[in-house]
Amino acid sequence: MDKKPKITVLGSINMDLVTITSQVPKRGETLFGEHFQMNPGGKGANQAVAAAKLGAQVQLIGCVGNDRFGEDIVAHLQEQGVDVSNVEPVTDITATATIIVSDQDNSIIVVPGANNYVTASFVESKRDVIAASDILVLQLEIPLEGVQKAVQIAKENGVKVILNPAPIQALPSELLKDVDYFTPNEHEQELLRKNRAEEELDGKLIVTKGSQGVCIYEDGEEVIIPAYKVDVVDTTGAGDSFNGGLAHALSKGLSLKDACKYGNAVAALSTTKLGAQTGMPTSAEVEEFINSQK
Repeated sequence: MDKKPKITVLGSINMDLVTITSQVPKRGETLFGEHFQMNPGGKGANQAVAAAKLGAQVQLIGCVGNDRFGEDIVAHLQEQGVDVSNVEPVTDITATATIIVSDQDNSIIVVPGANNYVTASFVESKRDVIAASDILVLQLEIPLEGVQKAVQIAKENGVKVILNPAPIQALPSELLKDVDYFTPNEHEQELLRKNRAEEELDGKLIVTKGSQGVCIYEDGEEVIIPAYKVDVVDTTGAGDSFNGGLAHALSKGLSLKDACKYGNAVAALSTTKLGAQTGMPTSAEVEEFINSQK
């Protein structure tokens, strides 16, 4: 893996506001929480960091607010090795995800803020950046029109596209046709089946199944790429780690099977530490881990 790949990630950039409590308050009730933390997040930013920590040349396209959250996130991304020259402050509010983690359940409120500004016209302004990439990685936490425009530009310029369809939504047939790799989890795959979209993804579908590994399809046959067994601490960001690892491996010329194995190793290691971006491994850590499994 000598060539340094050029990966462009287009997607969401959030500040995650996490409150840990033993009990969620009832309507009108005030309770004391146990812990609070702020973590840079958003699937776009997460996947960019995952690939960058593996040594890829990664540029992130997206929007933040003209606020402290935006400044802090951009500085953090730079520290992680992500090129943020195409991350633009466009409004007053950076996207936030307010997450309440309790003994009973987790709940999340997302305010899209600046992510809503990743429109088709914004993406068109980044045409040259996308066209010069080896691989484009996308998710669905930004407006669909922005995703469609990016895929169109990539297709016109021979750039491979990985679409992680999260959160899942109905997708146009034209978009599915132009995507090279489609990476839903099991839940998202079920919704695709209900919408009969899975039929349009023959040869492109890569389904992540957590501890069961990854399922790909070759000549109509289901092939399972087993997961690595590790002591799990936190699964947050495992899917984003897989997608970052997959992009890195594919852009280096690995076969789909080997790229999925590599992505599995990246995802497995990410679950052994707390946090999404903080738990993502380096290339050296992944190579050492893979060698230890032989």
